[in-house]
Amino acid sequence: MTDPTRSTERSTDPDCLFCKIVAGQIPATVVHEDEATVAFRDLEPQAPTHVLVIPRHHVRTAAALAAERPEDAAALLAAVARVAEQEGIAESGYRTVFNTGADAQQSVFHAHLHVLGGRAMTWPPG
Repeated sequence: MTDPTRSTERSTDPDCLFCKIVAGQIPATVVHEDEATVAFRDLEPQAPTHVLVIPRHHVRTAAALAAERPEDAAALLAAVARVAEQEGIAESGYRTVFNTGADAQQSVFHAHLHVLGGRAMTWPPG
């Protein structure tokens, strides 16, 4: 349930690459969007299917997203399922990855989830 005291105004960071994609200021190959999320193809794909799913609200990391906007975290996971189905990888399998912090190679500090599929994944990653 959404907190009625929480602002519905979308938080953004004017210097954030992903906020600019959400605003339509930077082009992206969008494959899915809803009122809480946007999903688009990664420019440097690491698998045949590599889609980034982001919340429309600017939150720096996955941990902050869970703490500050749990409803957006749930929407992100629901969007992943829709993207996997749409991309034809839901049955064969796919990997979802949050990179949180510089040591984990998070390069854009706007929470985002990678959806990777279309090939067998190896373990351990990285």
